[in-house]
Amino acid sequence: MNGEKLSILVILPVFFALLYLLPLGAAPLRVPDETRYAEISREMATSGDWVVPRLLGKRYFEKPPAGYWINSISLIIFGENNFAARLGPALSTGLGAFMVYALALALRRERRTALSAALIHLSMLQVLGIGTYNVLDAAFSMWVTASMLCSWAALRARTPWGRLCAFALLGSACGMAFLTKGFSGPALAALAVLPVALKEKSLRVLFLHGPVAVLAAVLVALPWGLLIACREADFWNYFFWVEHIKRFAGEKAQHSEPFWFYLPWFAGGMIPWLGLAPGALKKAWQERTARPELFFLLSWVVMPLLFFSAAKGKLPTYILPCAAPLALLLAFYADRTRPNAPGNDTPGHAGPDPLKINGLINLGIGLAGLAAFPVFFFDLTPGPAVYAEGEKFKLWLCSAAFGGWILFSLLSLAEGRRHWRAAALCPLPIILAAAFVLPARITDQKEPEGLIRPHIEELRRCRYVFAGSVGLAAGLAFELKRSDVLLYNDEGELAYGLSYPDGRGGTVSAAAFPAWLEKNRKEGDTALLIRDRDLPPDLGVTPDAVYRKGGLLLLVFKASQQGFNPQPAPAAD
Repeated sequence: MNGEKLSILVILPVFFALLYLLPLGAAPLRVPDETRYAEISREMATSGDWVVPRLLGKRYFEKPPAGYWINSISLIIFGENNFAARLGPALSTGLGAFMVYALALALRRERRTALSAALIHLSMLQVLGIGTYNVLDAAFSMWVTASMLCSWAALRARTPWGRLCAFALLGSACGMAFLTKGFSGPALAALAVLPVALKEKSLRVLFLHGPVAVLAAVLVALPWGLLIACREADFWNYFFWVEHIKRFAGEKAQHSEPFWFYLPWFAGGMIPWLGLAPGALKKAWQERTARPELFFLLSWVVMPLLFFSAAKGKLPTYILPCAAPLALLLAFYADRTRPNAPGNDTPGHAGPDPLKINGLINLGIGLAGLAAFPVFFFDLTPGPAVYAEGEKFKLWLCSAAFGGWILFSLLSLAEGRRHWRAAALCPLPIILAAAFVLPARITDQKEPEGLIRPHIEELRRCRYVFAGSVGLAAGLAFELKRSDVLLYNDEGELAYGLSYPDGRGGTVSAAAFPAWLEKNRKEGDTALLIRDRDLPPDLGVTPDAVYRKGGLLLLVFKASQQGFNPQPAPAAD
């Protein structure tokens, strides 16, 4: 077994385990995304209803179910915990990296370059951040990568049977992308492939065999599509018009941002490989005609970026599908410019060494992280101290993590940059320390688990449990293993589900809460988890117990003794 094969069997799995699997259970689930997707998946696994996604027992039609299926299976196998809730995105990222490796082999047939591409992909901050966070984008990006891998195979197939199989696999991958996040999956694959087909004059191939891909996609998505239509007549109307058309082009689209919004996220997401990007993109454009695979990758980067930039609603996670082709371009460029590489055109010319530039940029990032230490340690920032006096140990740990970043960046510069791939290790100390270095003023707002778990038994005895936002309610539901958590003075993204007759009563306004409590208090204790900024100046009723952690409050209202008829709290789902 040669060294490159050993690298694939040993180095990549160990690297993936350290960077992705090890940190999964360290940090509490964060609101609103992680708690929401964890609770939807838990309710799906508990109820056995794999067709209709529900959150807090209410219909939740923002996304199709495939991403929840992955998470639900993980929860069933590994238990209802934070590790299992995040395992789906991590494994999706790992499979995506394997596809990047396979595509690199298909494009260049060089194991060393394929290994570089997989390492670059796994270590990019954008991929790493999303791949260890419980959202659906990692699974979606994996299916888009699979679609593009099949697209390249379809365009390069030499036999009619091979082409038919490749288009069928392309359609199947698009169908799974659709089942994960909707119509944007097939749209991204079509947009990315169309310029390639135009340039290579392969439109006839697309039109001739495209129906095979469409049929395969329909066959994959149709069973669930029919089931959801039979059970929820309004699903397709809401999902298509509200979640696609209005979100993409509506004047009141969620997360509305300017056209250029993704540019800084695109650049920052490439760290620790930012120094290679200008040369890689420039070289790919210059050689796009001589090397068709470079134009294929460029189209895959640019077309989704333009598509999401044109949309009104934007989130940084949306452009994750651009990371795989970018990793391939960076790997091709880096392996071509490394010392003693065949065809190396960097030594001896007047231009700077891109590997050295990349190493120096990473070194600068590490030094900047260390330079921030005295700023936070001595409270030199304006306003309240970021770190409380008792949290200064976190700054020492954070400094050690940036010290590790510096060491790996120096290793990537050592011996004429022969170890340039050591830059992939730069994020390792950061990701391992991340769960332990954030200041309490941030974690107390974003991680309700820290306030819920110390009072878990008291909360389990409560007949009614309220939360001041959907994210907090989902966090309560996941910890308590019950889906009947009520909303206090908020509807959020559950407004549609609450509009159904069986969803009414799932929220109580601030004005109506005192009367509601007076009416229902005799049935048992009531708890309210809320941010202190969302608590009205006059709650209208005095709690019997108040627990605080940072900006979060847990209020407990004991059962009324007058006419007291205690009802047991609902059993865990």
